[in-house]
Amino acid sequence: MADKTGPESKPKYRRHEERVRSRVIHQEERKSEGRASKGREVWFGLGMFGLVGWSVAIPSVAGIAVGVWLDMTYPGRISWTLTCLVAGVALGCLNAWYWVKRESEKK
Repeated sequence: MADKTGPESKPKYRRHEERVRSRVIHQEERKSEGRASKGREVWFGLGMFGLVGWSVAIPSVAGIAVGVWLDMTYPGRISWTLTCLVAGVALGCLNAWYWVKRESEKK
């Protein structure tokens, strides 16, 4: 049976030790950054909440306004108000997704 404590096993052990050490250092840096920006997280979260809300609300209201105008100008079987509302909500959700993704990639 081969001896596992021979010279061939030491480089593997050292590589593993270096990986663990670099992981621990990385986690400690993240903790330090988190502690330093503790107050910022609350305001950042509230700001992001507001940004997401407005980015959905504005296209929705704009869609309703366009839909009401279309219903008055071109009456028919199709409810333009509901159609434009759905389109506005979809556009707003895509817009909110874009902003949240962009902000999360900054970190």
